[in-house]
Amino acid sequence: MNDLTRGTDVATHHPVIVIGGGQAGLSASWCLAQRGIDHLVFEKHRVGHEWRTHRWDSFCLVTPNWQCQLPGFPYPGNDPYGFMRKGEIVEYVESYARSFGPPLREGVTVTGLRRLENGLFEVRTDTGLHTAAQVIVAAGGYQIPVIPRAAERIPDDVLQIHSADYKSASVLPEGDVLVVGSGQSGCQIAEDLHLAGRRVHLATGSAPRSPRMYRGKDVVEWLHLMGYYDMPIHEHPLKERVRHKANHYLTGRDGGREIDLRKFALEGMRLYGRFDGVQGGRVQFRADLRHNLDQADAVSESIKQTVDKWIAKQGVEAPVEPPYVPVWAPESEPVELDLAASNIRSVIWCIGFRTDFRWIEVPVFDGSGYPVHARGVTTAPGLYFLGLPWLYTWGSGRFSGIARDAQFVAEQIDARLQAIRSSTSTAVNVLALGS
Repeated sequence: MNDLTRGTDVATHHPVIVIGGGQAGLSASWCLAQRGIDHLVFEKHRVGHEWRTHRWDSFCLVTPNWQCQLPGFPYPGNDPYGFMRKGEIVEYVESYARSFGPPLREGVTVTGLRRLENGLFEVRTDTGLHTAAQVIVAAGGYQIPVIPRAAERIPDDVLQIHSADYKSASVLPEGDVLVVGSGQSGCQIAEDLHLAGRRVHLATGSAPRSPRMYRGKDVVEWLHLMGYYDMPIHEHPLKERVRHKANHYLTGRDGGREIDLRKFALEGMRLYGRFDGVQGGRVQFRADLRHNLDQADAVSESIKQTVDKWIAKQGVEAPVEPPYVPVWAPESEPVELDLAASNIRSVIWCIGFRTDFRWIEVPVFDGSGYPVHARGVTTAPGLYFLGLPWLYTWGSGRFSGIARDAQFVAEQIDARLQAIRSSTSTAVNVLALGS
């Protein structure tokens, strides 16, 4: 890796600056390098930081390894149908960086981005000023962990952490654990604690679940064959609303399996409806547990039905499986939980993240602070975004689809650079003819 030494920089100019050295920023760098475009990549921490620091010890991918297709660097291992664990993911990203030696500066924090009157972008960092003709923001979309204000009313003797800070059951205080949120992180952390022998109380939400294996294949493989992962956002039934939908929960743990919360309930996990507040040491929930479980199952079954229709239409030979039959149903709707009486010593908030682009002083955001773009191209000429969930397809924020997005943005950057060169050349020729 061509890692330039960090130090105090004077103002320097680059044709392109990439902000963020995760898989999105590295993918952009690879695509720019393939086109011979001079650029610089700033990474606040180290390559692989988010995977290394903000994932729990047993974390693994929920999509098979064969879907890891960074540009110029498909999954190199010998287990394409397995699911890389945390350490293997870090090594995959680090190996990618080593494979082509990006112009990367690690340990540099970008503190501001604005457009100058001459049309260039000024990039402020904690080591100095830089300017660029074009900028790619590849800082992801998960900057601020969400913890509700109601958390302030939970007693001080109860440990509270966000899913980004959870590591394992062994580092939590003895006692029961309340997990709030049933998206991918919430369900996987609840499973991790459950398998470690901890009593888990899980506040569910509207997150759907997905089957794992169905009719002889991983559902991810069926959806791949059906072209689902190539569907652009403007063709999705929900359009841009899909960006704000919770991911389907399942796991790649122990070779991959479904997560059935009803099964966990049979084994002793306590399930509740959506978290609804805290009063006097008691946590309140909505009376929607049954609805949440039914809806999650309905989505899982609808995925199977979609696969069934495609198999029938294509005439594919595949074993037939019966529909899912619920193994447990709540007898009542618990709406309150006394933390002290239930010996709950830890609360883990698994309700997502917010974006934080306040450091970008360019008017390209909507009322919620999300950048307005088309395939990562903003209305500010020369400013692009990469790595956001559903930037263009389902895989935009993942190893599976970032290559397509990075290639597209690199094409836009190249075209703009060529247009600038052509315009400059024309202007020089006109001056020469007039002299």
